[in-house]
Amino acid sequence: MLPVNALSAALKESDAWVEFNNEWLLYSTPYEIATKGNKNLRYLCLVGMNPDMMTRCLGRVDYPNLKVFQERITDMTKKAKHMKLTTPAGTNVEFDNDPARPMICEVGYADTPGSHMLSGQIGWAPKFETINGTIAFDGSIVPPIGLVKEPVKLHVEKGKIVKLEGGKDAVDYEAWLRSFNDPKMFSMAHVCYGFNPGAKLTGNILEDERVWGCTEWGIGYVGPMLAPPEGIPAPSHSDGICLNTSVWLDDAQLLDKGKVVHKDFIEIAKKLGKA
Repeated sequence: MLPVNALSAALKESDAWVEFNNEWLLYSTPYEIATKGNKNLRYLCLVGMNPDMMTRCLGRVDYPNLKVFQERITDMTKKAKHMKLTTPAGTNVEFDNDPARPMICEVGYADTPGSHMLSGQIGWAPKFETINGTIAFDGSIVPPIGLVKEPVKLHVEKGKIVKLEGGKDAVDYEAWLRSFNDPKMFSMAHVCYGFNPGAKLTGNILEDERVWGCTEWGIGYVGPMLAPPEGIPAPSHSDGICLNTSVWLDDAQLLDKGKVVHKDFIEIAKKLGKA
């Protein structure tokens, strides 16, 4: 339904593109054509941005300290070989990191060519075959659910969803995944930390996945920025939010139910209003 040729032609000749619209063009065909054909394009994804969200997630955020905080968290996570995540809603999942894959630290500055996101997120693609355990989405799932009414539990083996549990949301989510008739829609794509001090759970996934102390999992399509050089194609992509996450990097605990507990990060978290 997109005017693919017109959008692609305009974006291939653009210097900067800020996406404010509500229907995502990220990962669409025009996006792929533009990012492959225009190596000078600076893209900033602010999908669904509104005045309230802009005030909380941009205007009132201590950008310099958040940048330092995120870059230090990124460095520590890069060095970790094995990770464990748990949540009160039922997440209990472990995986190994792949040192050859990039780790994307989104600090909100689109000052270099490439794709950039709203500040407050760190994302990466682990070794997919090592992802094992339960992932409980208790925040939102976009698409197709929005805010969830009760946790949707994904049972994952070697990076693949083998079973879904929960109420109506789980039933609807599984039906949506199966509707693509493609096994890649049951593959884990990436994991992210949420660290924007002003973000709150609203149903807008751009903000939801930046709620402080959450983790977010992507399913389906894997972008080339996470799994270079070409990414992993799939018919679509979905993101789910696990609130109040506890995180262990090898044997060191970083978060406890969403609160920073590692001694190296407590003081800077206080400066960001997240003591």
